[in-house]
Amino acid sequence: MIIGLTGGIASGKSTVSAILIRKGARLVDADAIAREVMLPGHEVLAAVAAYFGKEILLPDGTLNRPKLGDIVFHDPEALKALNGLTHPAIRREIRQRMLAMEQETPERLIIADIPLLFESGLEDMFERILVVYAPREAQLERLKKRNGLTQDQAEARLDSQMDIELKRAKADYVIDNSGDLADTERQIAVLWDRLGLPC
Repeated sequence: MIIGLTGGIASGKSTVSAILIRKGARLVDADAIAREVMLPGHEVLAAVAAYFGKEILLPDGTLNRPKLGDIVFHDPEALKALNGLTHPAIRREIRQRMLAMEQETPERLIIADIPLLFESGLEDMFERILVVYAPREAQLERLKKRNGLTQDQAEARLDSQMDIELKRAKADYVIDNSGDLADTERQIAVLWDRLGLPC
């Protein structure tokens, strides 16, 4: 079974993914793939630099993530352009890795962690969708603490994604990650049993 996992920024997707992996799931990490396509020498980074200008690159040719983030998180059209340059390649790689894992270990749960799953219209790639939920105020506080952002910067990043409440409403399954780790683990154990997966 292949499940798409999503949520909002700082909702705890990585925590939930790690617990699922410990239980035996395999992971396709869209963020890791997104970083891979932005490495020096990759055609996607070259296309992004051609579009946004060489100032988004550091002297060693690597991506200046804060610089690009400042551009796209305050300009919806710039974000749309970036997504248009990066998403097709990321989507192809996600699909290839999921299919390879499914052929290798068809009995295991495969989780594709995709932060912008709904925003990118990828629902049809999955049998079910799991949303990791935390209320907006919790997301803001976690994001400010984790990334050292101001309130305005954190809100801009949250506003660039679909509202977490809408994601929650669209989910097949929800893990509410607003409590402590033990509560999150309990919810995942219940979901694991519900999916009929081996312990």
